[in-house]
Amino acid sequence: MVILSALADEISPDLKTQLDVLESEGIRHIELRGIWNKNILELNHNELTTVKNRIYGRNFRISSIATPIGKIGITEDFERHLMLFKRAIHVAKCFDTPYIRIFSFFIPPGENPEDHRDEVLKRVRILEEKAREAGVVLLHENEKEIYGDTGKRCHDLLSFCPSPHLRAVFDPANFVQCGVQPFCEAYPLLKDDIECIHIKDALFEGGKVVPAGQGDGEVEDLLRAITSRGYRGFLSLEPHLSTTGKFDGFSGPELFRVAARELKKLLKKTSIEWY
Repeated sequence: MVILSALADEISPDLKTQLDVLESEGIRHIELRGIWNKNILELNHNELTTVKNRIYGRNFRISSIATPIGKIGITEDFERHLMLFKRAIHVAKCFDTPYIRIFSFFIPPGENPEDHRDEVLKRVRILEEKAREAGVVLLHENEKEIYGDTGKRCHDLLSFCPSPHLRAVFDPANFVQCGVQPFCEAYPLLKDDIECIHIKDALFEGGKVVPAGQGDGEVEDLLRAITSRGYRGFLSLEPHLSTTGKFDGFSGPELFRVAARELKKLLKKTSIEWY
């Protein structure tokens, strides 16, 4: 049995609307990224308390904190970024989740990612050490144009820093948009490191994002493979069916419902139980 979650700011910036739509689709976990047009790390103490009370009051729970940690250029100031990471740890503990999503730094356009490998690995090692000290788990997502945007470089990063405090978010659509076959190429390298899966699909031609099962993300094959291995973690909807930005995406209530229902069709087809 898998657990459905969602980046609820894909639905609306309004918290009540997010919860209403998730409840209507039977989804009770949230990958917390944005509320009221603010990133979750930007909310003050009173706002965090309000959000937590409303979420818990309606019997929702947080699957992870979807931070922008690591979504800076590899040549940008890292020390300042560590202050934001400290905030991310605080927010994760506030919402009773061990999971913090991170990235492995944007590579300057036109430059070879391998030329920045040492600096990337040094920074990720520092983040892992601080996560270990705090008792949280970092989930590295394979985002476009960062160091870890291919299966091979994700594997390199996770192999360099083997730790229960550094695991993988597997995003099929992001692999497709980098010209990588998610299941055939990336999954064999990362299958032992996957802690969460983003449900997002895309087409190789043009990189357009589409509902799960309608693109080249090999989502059905992926679902069959992970459940055969006993996966019991989160499938987190991040549809991006309306707009895609550098730091977030948007679908709106109706397109989010389309994405949720297409995922449920795949789960039914593959005989995978969910809650």
